[in-house]
Amino acid sequence: MTAKNRYARRSKISEAKFRELVKLFALELEATQIAELANLNCNTVNRFLKAIRERLAEHSEQQSPFAGEVEVDESFFGARHVKGKRGRGASGKTIVFGVFKRNGKVYTEIVPDCSKATLQAVIRGKVEPESVIYSDNWRGYNGLVDVGYGKHLRVDHGRNEFARGKTHINGIEGFWGFAKARLARLRGMRKATFYLHLKECELRFNSRGDNLYRTILKIVREKPLF
Repeated sequence: MTAKNRYARRSKISEAKFRELVKLFALELEATQIAELANLNCNTVNRFLKAIRERLAEHSEQQSPFAGEVEVDESFFGARHVKGKRGRGASGKTIVFGVFKRNGKVYTEIVPDCSKATLQAVIRGKVEPESVIYSDNWRGYNGLVDVGYGKHLRVDHGRNEFARGKTHINGIEGFWGFAKARLARLRGMRKATFYLHLKECELRFNSRGDNLYRTILKIVREKPLF
């Protein structure tokens, strides 16, 4: 009889086998590699990986509001630049907005556009009013002080200004580089699964320096997969 699996109670695979799967996932192996090394069916592995990513995304969405020195920025993922389409609405791309607490964690959210209403709705939901906010000079960030934020400092990328003392957004831009490099390896990723892979990037980035294997087990133990 298969031992009870505390992480996936209705699963037919043992807890030991599940732990092995998570350990291989934490090492960034692909589903086919995990299936071979763990001696599991590839469909079973894909089912578990999707469920794990869903738990990681849920965990991310529950993050407490950010406070302190916070950087905000948007980035575009997906199709390459389309000729004739310019600016923060480039055709065919998925827009992702990010909030980064310096020396801390990042939070990402897929947004429909880069309008002031859209971006500031996320900021007001995720950033405490007493925070110092750093951004570029995009007009979507106009008026943050008017809605209660005490300090808002900007760099003007349009004039090739990327840092002025502590005024920069290098931290969130570092995450964009990390996420794009990682997602570029997932050739042919369906748009429907982009959100889960984005949130996985977020969790991996936020767990830098931690034992990712143990972090994932803790998250799943609190809310089993099946």
